Amino acid sequence: MAHVLIIDDHDSMREGLELLLRRRGHKTVSADGGERGLSLLDEKGADLVITDLKMAKMDGIQVLRAVRERSPDTEVLVITAYGTIEKAVEAMKLGAADFITKPFSSEEFGVKIDRLLAERAERLRLRRENVALRVENTYLREEAEARYGEIVGESSQMQEVFRWVERVARSESTVMIYGESGTGKELVARAIHAGSLRKDGPFIRVNCGALTEGLLDSELFGHEKGAFTGADRKRRGRFELANGGTLFLDEVATINQATQIRLLRVLQERELERVGGEETLTVDVRIIAATNTPVQDLQQGDSFREDLFYRLHVVPITIPPLRERKTDIPMLAEYFLRKLQDRTNHRVDGLSTGAVERLREYDWPGNVRELENVMERALVLAEGPVLQEDDLPFLPPGTALDTSLIDAVIPAGGLDLNQAVEGLEERLVRKALEEARGVKAEAARLLGLKPSALYYKLEKYGIRA
Repeated sequence: MAHVLIIDDHDSMREGLELLLRRRGHKTVSADGGERGLSLLDEKGADLVITDLKMAKMDGIQVLRAVRERSPDTEVLVITAYGTIEKAVEAMKLGAADFITKPFSSEEFGVKIDRLLAERAERLRLRRENVALRVENTYLREEAEARYGEIVGESSQMQEVFRWVERVARSESTVMIYGESGTGKELVARAIHAGSLRKDGPFIRVNCGALTEGLLDSELFGHEKGAFTGADRKRRGRFELANGGTLFLDEVATINQATQIRLLRVLQERELERVGGEETLTVDVRIIAATNTPVQDLQQGDSFREDLFYRLHVVPITIPPLRERKTDIPMLAEYFLRKLQDRTNHRVDGLSTGAVERLREYDWPGNVRELENVMERALVLAEGPVLQEDDLPFLPPGTALDTSLIDAVIPAGGLDLNQAVEGLEERLVRKALEEARGVKAEAARLLGLKPSALYYKLEKYGIRA
């Protein structure tokens, strides 16, 4: 059943249409003029308005314009005489669903009414489904953001990371996140917190590598007034602030030995004293740590306590560098385009094939953080609606190992692959040190290694530098 409003200044026509419509099961109201009809529309609403084109005071075109403005979902059928077809065409251009020419039969009128109302019902159904689909997509997107934050990726490596995040989030276990700088270790930590039972508690971050020894102790454990010069008031540490939530220790491998001992005690006993204090405080904190030092270097080096390593290395998660998951680069680039448009005040619809290939060719030593910076710079420089390869002139080409370094001849008796690879590695390390004139930090940069990883290899091969 539909609600139909009839507007016609001829009583017999208006009454006849009402009778036909009621016989078909529809509810009707009628008006003898445009102004009265629009008042009824405002008061009662309508699924369909049937109006004569030629009426005194307000004609059908004026009625049509008002209906389209006041009630866009209401269909309009106009009635016209044989000599005013041009007016009917004009009405169709203005948004009328259809017209019918007088005189017409009850069968012709009924067919048009049924078709118009069926089309309207189908259109509304599709609209509801689209709205429901948008709501569902929004929900899924928000759910994914709640679970993974800004972590973007469809590669098998990132799907494995997502699976680990979901598994560990439900537990209270300590997590150690490994990954190069810029891979998104903090995002993973936040995703774990967001999916945990502690999600309503605080998430407190400490960048251990940015703080000196004395300052780090104060930041982690707090201090009492007068504990040291400048301590003019009592201060709660990050452990206390994170009580009931999660404490994220970023770059944990940089912590000195003395602070490692204090940290180990908190992990074992869940107790601490503020610097300069005697009161023992109990804390309920989940620890998530992160480092860009490879696990083997952290475990085999002398600077990090073995007992602390095993306390933190309960559930390890390794985030792959961007160069090992290049299939995620197009998705990440599109994500950063949307994210950075407001900051750069420049809207770009997408990337050209050439731009995507240029991004995929590069090795990304700075990982996802570097990609975000590159996309922001490209947005600032881009002129067209699509990001082109020419908008990335500052992006250096990818680098590849010179295959001439490898002797491809395999002896007839075979070879020991591990030994051959180690031999090549040793030669490259010595070559990098030579080019860097013995400066270890520069040699590590040439090899794309962290200094700690280079030190391990120097010790491994007995290289003095």
